[in-house]
Amino acid sequence: MQPPGRVRSLSVELEDGQVCGAYSSGEVLRGRVRLELRGTLRLRALEVYARGRALARWLENHSVGLNIVYYDYMASQTFLNRRCQLIPDNGEVTILQAGRHEFPFTFQLPETLATSFEGKHGSVRYWVKAKLHRPWSTVKKVKKEFTVIEPIDINTPALLAPQAGAKEKLARAWYCNRGQVSVTAKIDRKGYTPGEVIPIFAEIDNCTTRAVVPKAAIIQTQTFIARGTKKQKKSVVTSIVGDSIAAGKREVWHGRALKIPPVGPSILQCRIIQVEYSLKVCVDIPGTSKLLLELPLVIGTIPLHPFGSRTSSVSSQYSVNLDWLSAIPEQPEAPPEYSAVVSSPEAEQSLAPPCRSELGSILEGPFFAYIQEFRFRPPPLYSEIDPNPPSDNIRPRCMTC
Repeated sequence: MQPPGRVRSLSVELEDGQVCGAYSSGEVLRGRVRLELRGTLRLRALEVYARGRALARWLENHSVGLNIVYYDYMASQTFLNRRCQLIPDNGEVTILQAGRHEFPFTFQLPETLATSFEGKHGSVRYWVKAKLHRPWSTVKKVKKEFTVIEPIDINTPALLAPQAGAKEKLARAWYCNRGQVSVTAKIDRKGYTPGEVIPIFAEIDNCTTRAVVPKAAIIQTQTFIARGTKKQKKSVVTSIVGDSIAAGKREVWHGRALKIPPVGPSILQCRIIQVEYSLKVCVDIPGTSKLLLELPLVIGTIPLHPFGSRTSSVSSQYSVNLDWLSAIPEQPEAPPEYSAVVSSPEAEQSLAPPCRSELGSILEGPFFAYIQEFRFRPPPLYSEIDPNPPSDNIRPRCMTC
């Protein structure tokens, strides 16, 4: 019997995901467990797990009388929990020879996942762990983490809707009224992706006696929820500072550019961790608090489709074929009056009854009386609406019969 071998290395390798090496919900996670042995190895089982969860945790101290009590707030949410037995534990010992061995595996990711995240009071993590069970020995473990990016398409009606707001504030100092400051701001849409530029349209009216300074910033708000309590952490992603506005003056921003730096997307589907963004337009007023106007933002992963350029290119292709439409008037002209086209002698001649010698035997009967009845009647009045619309039930009459 050969002496038991030792494990030289145990590792987990994963194939790259479809989106920048990351995975998303509904994809197939593929990989392999690599085992390198120095000699013969007796093992009982080889298992691999795919796990993913969100964890929120923080400590708070509260004074109770003369004592300080610490509260531990913790909550978790599981998104992924899969298991695959590469070498099943059936009560028998499996012997592997020295060398390298590979064991492929696949996992189907669920339809609902949250984007990977690392925060001050919580995280969202995903990993694959392999466990090597040997008889009369400790379990050898190895873990490999992977990233999940849940797609957020900003090409939806809710995220393409413009966002606007207005706010005003009365500046007071030492119980004296120094005037009013108002701000009105608007952005083209609610959803953006990192790297895009947000054009800000704003009007700031300074009706005070002192100069004010307008600013704009993108704020990230991390919300952690545990045991019915919320813990928030806010940070400034990027900001711009406008020019000082003198007393009694107005400042107008005609699409002031604010570029979004590389940041993580919004997390809105997790029950215990949420990451939200907002655009804040504020005005620094000396001697009093700031005037703040907040507009919601959603940072997505799927950028805006160029519908505008595609529409213009299509219209340019058909512009030559549709030029003839410009010659058509909006409303067709009415035909001229009967008397303006036909003179009186021609009218009398056309309305005169035909001679009996010309018609012969056709005039013998009720047909001639029908002509005489409508002899002196004027032509019908012009109308764009057909007074006798054709009916589908009327069968066309053969003119040769």
